[in-house]
Amino acid sequence: MLKIKHRELSAVQDGARSSLQGEPEMCSMKPGSAEMPKFRKSILQGVAARVDKISIDGLGRTKDDFVKEQVQDVFKARNFEEVIKKAHEARRKLDNLGCFRSVGIFIDTSRGINSTRDGLEVIFHVKEQKRIVGGVNTMVGSNEGSLVVGLKLPNLAGRGEKISAQYSYGSRRTCNFDVTFSKPLRGSLSPLFTTSIFQHASEWPSSGYKMLENGLLLDLSFFSGQNIRHNLQWEGAYRDLSCLSRSSSFQVREQSGPNIKSSVRHILSLDHRDTCIFPTRGILFQLTTEFAGLGGNVGFLKNEALLQSNLQVIRDVVVQGSLQAGLLNRVTDKAVNICDNFFLGGPLSIRGFQFRGVGTHADGNALGSDAYWAAGLHLFTPLPFRPGKGGFGEFFRSHFFLNAGSIGNVNYADDFPHNVKELTQGIRSSYGFGVALRLGSMARVELNYCVPLLVQKGDLASPGIQFGIGVNFL
Repeated sequence: MLKIKHRELSAVQDGARSSLQGEPEMCSMKPGSAEMPKFRKSILQGVAARVDKISIDGLGRTKDDFVKEQVQDVFKARNFEEVIKKAHEARRKLDNLGCFRSVGIFIDTSRGINSTRDGLEVIFHVKEQKRIVGGVNTMVGSNEGSLVVGLKLPNLAGRGEKISAQYSYGSRRTCNFDVTFSKPLRGSLSPLFTTSIFQHASEWPSSGYKMLENGLLLDLSFFSGQNIRHNLQWEGAYRDLSCLSRSSSFQVREQSGPNIKSSVRHILSLDHRDTCIFPTRGILFQLTTEFAGLGGNVGFLKNEALLQSNLQVIRDVVVQGSLQAGLLNRVTDKAVNICDNFFLGGPLSIRGFQFRGVGTHADGNALGSDAYWAAGLHLFTPLPFRPGKGGFGEFFRSHFFLNAGSIGNVNYADDFPHNVKELTQGIRSSYGFGVALRLGSMARVELNYCVPLLVQKGDLASPGIQFGIGVNFL
């Protein structure tokens, strides 16, 4: 069977064409490049251009119609600057399909019988994924490191379909197994459908329980605007909650046993940061709404919001502000379990407290609550005297922080001002300084000296050195 390794798309465009103010130079974008290359303004400004032909080099099992949808907008460019922008956007779309190991771009003047005076040819050089991809790696998150063994079958039928299986074992004795099928759908909103069968086993010593969860997750994600992503999810899970030890509190013991949760969830994400680890500018906003009670014996309405803003005051000195809040409402006569509550405290939220150390405790076990808020103000600077400048030292930042927040239960029989008063009277806060380390583009590590400033009765403070590793910090 002959594999087609070079495919072309051509456009026939009508209308008047303006002449070039000088011949455009050939340019290229390296495979995997995250940013657009920089061009001299004299080339981009006032240079009329149109795309006569798009070539895709390196296609094997990927279908023509699937790829054509991702690059079609390049034909709409009317000048050289738009060609560069739309080609870069098409490269990003091709890269997000998960079909290719790398995607490169080469732009040249158009040649051939159908070439026009202002015509250009855009060539995409792609390398397809192998039919079977597997590996063993490590993953970090929520102050835990995990060993991950995975196997993927990418681009099964030539239109981005993928089956993956993943097993992970964490340092906190978590054990997860997932089998996932994903399929990109057609549409201008870049929809993606994913279904996953999972088994998650976890232990929570700070709350005195462990849980085994088996379930099914259906997810439809799409973009409604630039960097505005939506996830519509349905999750059905059988959860078995049990005491971790004989010393677990009575409040934990009475919630032990199996339960069934069926919920729908909407996640709205707006991310305009330049990078997710040590961003220098931009904002992140995320709103999660979950309703449980469509079957099963667990029922609630849960809302959680996150806002982060970054500002570079001078070169390499960044001020970051963050705010989180959550509210859980028991809207049915069904149960709400301890694993559904909010928790606060630890190196990833309010530093200077033990993990889940803020809020109500019983016999040393954190019980969680149905409302919380937390805020953080951070200053990131280069290390003093900048050792390793331009090299390994660029992975480190000096870190100064101030955290504050509160957690408690809301009585819906009381008026709104009374509930706000309850959450603003019992404020906890801490401050400190330390060193932060960027682990590639996946996580960061913090080693801080923490000083609890405001501590309430029942809290478990942890002054002194505190270590944190994860992706999402307050």
